[in-house]
Amino acid sequence: MFMRVLRKEPGTPSSGLVDYLSRIFLEPPGHDPEIVSQVHVRDDGSVSGFIGVIPLALTLEDRPLRAAIASTYMVEDHESDPFAGARLLRGFLAGPQDISLTETANDISTTMWRKMRGTVLADYSLEWLRVIRPAAFMIEAAARATRLARLASPLARPFDALIRRSPDEAAWSHLSPAVHGNRLLPGADIDDDEAAWLLRHFSSDFPMRPAWKEEDLAAMVVHSRSKPNYGSMVRRKVSSRSGSPVGMFLYYGNKARIGRAIQILAAPGHEGAVIDAMLADADQRGLAALRGRTQPALLNAMLGRRFSFVHSASSIVHARDTSLVAPFRSGQAFFNGFAGESWTRLIGGRFD
Repeated sequence: MFMRVLRKEPGTPSSGLVDYLSRIFLEPPGHDPEIVSQVHVRDDGSVSGFIGVIPLALTLEDRPLRAAIASTYMVEDHESDPFAGARLLRGFLAGPQDISLTETANDISTTMWRKMRGTVLADYSLEWLRVIRPAAFMIEAAARATRLARLASPLARPFDALIRRSPDEAAWSHLSPAVHGNRLLPGADIDDDEAAWLLRHFSSDFPMRPAWKEEDLAAMVVHSRSKPNYGSMVRRKVSSRSGSPVGMFLYYGNKARIGRAIQILAAPGHEGAVIDAMLADADQRGLAALRGRTQPALLNAMLGRRFSFVHSASSIVHARDTSLVAPFRSGQAFFNGFAGESWTRLIGGRFD
C-alpha cells in the first residue's frame, strides 16, 4: 500500500522497505505501548488504510506530556469507502496522548484535521527557499518536470559566474553582506554524539520541548544520516569567537542541486549568524539553492534576508486540553525536524 498509494510505484516492495516500516512504526525511538499505529479494516477483514504513529515525549516547563505524531497516512480505494480516512484520523485523535501532531498534512488531510478541531500552525507550515546560483536553480527546477533539463547544467556555470562578478550579485543570490565580507562565525562538522547534545542543548530554550531519552535521540540521529533523494548530509555547528556553540544546522544537498534543510537551531540573538553560516557552507559546496520548513524563532532573521516562502504542507496540533495548543500558536514550541518525522528515512530516503 505504501508503494502504490504514496510512492506511486507498482511492484513488490523491497525487503529494506518492509524492515524499515516495521522498525519505525512497531519499535520507534521513544516507543510507548499505548501510542500505536492503526489500520482501517474493511467488513471482509482486509486492510484498506493505515496511519503510522510516532510517539514523542514532551515537557512544558516541568510538566511531562505525551505526544503522538501522525506520519504515514494513506487510504486505498477511497471511492468505495470515502469515510475511511476520517475514521482513521478520529481513532488516532482519540488515543491516550495529550497532544496530537502532524507536520506533513496535505490539503485533504488538513480539511479533516480542521473539522476535528485541529489548529493549523502557519509559522511552522511554510516552505522557505534560498536561491544561491540563479541559473543553476532554474535548470534544476525545470528538471523536476523533465530530467533532460539537467543536460543544460554546464550552461548555467558561466551565467552564474557572470552574476557573481556583478555588483548586484547579493540581490540575485540573496546572500547577506556577512557572507561576502568573510565576517562569519566559525563552524565545524559534528559527529552523532555532538549532534545529539546540541539538539538537546538548543531545544531547551523552548518552553514546550522534547524530553528525549539519551538512547532514543541517539537512534534518531542515526536514522537521519542518510537521505540520498536529497543528497549528501552536511551537519555542522556554529561557534562564537570564543568557541562556545551558538547554533547548528543539518541539510542535505549536492553540487548544482537544490538542497534540503532538516534542522536549524540557534541561540537567541544568533539566528542571523547561523543562517549566514549555513548559506555560506551551501555556497562553497556549489548548491543551486536550499529549501526547508519554517520555524517561528527563525522567521525574523529570514525576513531580513530576502527568503521566499510558499505553503506546501501543514503542521497541525490537536489537544483536548486547549491550553496545550497555546505554546504552538505563539511559536514557543520546538516542533518540526527532530520533533516531527523529518529525521526518518521516510522523508528523502530510498529502500532499494
